[in-house]
Order: sequence, then C-alpha cells, then structure tokens
Amino acid sequence: MDNGVSAGSTASTSTLGHIALGLTLLAFGVGHTGVIDGVSAANSVSLAMYVGGAALFLLGLLEYRGGNGFNGTAFAGLGIFWFTWAKGAGASVSDEAAGTFLVLFAMLALTLTVAAASGLFSQGVYGLLTLSLLLLAIGAFAGSDALAKAGGWVAAVSGLLAWYGATAALAHWPMAMGKARRGAVAAG
Repeated sequence: MDNGVSAGSTASTSTLGHIALGLTLLAFGVGHTGVIDGVSAANSVSLAMYVGGAALFLLGLLEYRGGNGFNGTAFAGLGIFWFTWAKGAGASVSDEAAGTFLVLFAMLALTLTVAAASGLFSQGVYGLLTLSLLLLAIGAFAGSDALAKAGGWVAAVSGLLAWYGATAALAHWPMAMGKARRGAVAAG
C-alpha cells in the first residue's frame, strides 16, 4: 500500500519534533512562571522525560536518517537535554552545577539559533530558548527566583512559537513575517 508518504519522511518527523519541543517548552516554562497555582517546573518532569527526551531524541535520529542534519542535531541534542533535566529533577545538586548545566545547553541552543537555515521563525524559537536557558542559569547562579520566573516566561513563549510553527506547517497556514506573500506557507 503506497499512499505517497514514507515512514520517517522529514516532513512528518520535523512537524512532530517541533510539536514535541513546543509542548515540552511550554510545560517547562509555565512551571517556572508560577502563573498556575500549584504547578511547578517539577510537574513537567514526565512530559520532559518522555516527550521532550525520548521522543525528541528518536525523532532526531529519524531526521538524521532522512538526511536533515539540522533537525537531527536539534531534536537529538534537545532530547538529551530534556531527558537529563528530567532524570536530575529533584536531585540534590548545587546551584552552580544546575547553572552550569543550563549554560552548556544554552550553548547548544545558540548554535541552533545561528545555524537555523529555515529563517527568522526557527531562529526565533531557538533564540528564545537560548535566552530562557541563560536567564534560568543566571537565576540559578544568583539564587534569583525573579530571573527563573523571567526565564520561564521566555521558555513558554518559545514553546508557543514552536507549537504554532508545527501547527502552521501541518495546516498549511501562511507564515510570512510582515507583509503576507502569496504561496508562502510554513515548512515542516
């Protein structure tokens, strides 16, 4: 049965990867903001481990297999981040160790920001992720709940942007920045 869609096609894995990234970032970010009473970043551990960690890592491998090195690096690298963060959540580590961990993965996010070939939209997602991780790292180093909350808001916005991009790609919505262009649709 050939319906024109192959298993592991870059369009399907890219879209699913961006949805997984978006939902994980949104849950992680909202948890840090404290905007919902009784919901903390620790409440996103399961989602981070399985959706952001295991699923995103697997999608990264499928992206590599499909020939998309950028998304392979992004999804596999961020899958490692989410899985490691989830496994270490609740562990007794110093603020310096937590801050260093966040800085190291902010470096990955910065690399993704600079290398994003699909334009301003992807650069926006990864740029906001970089900023979020840096704010969270500085907040950990300084013991500042206000910086952690600000980092959470930036992560939530990054998650919404990633989710919207994936939804737009799936629904074939226009995504031109600024003036709408005929035929400009989101790339998966």
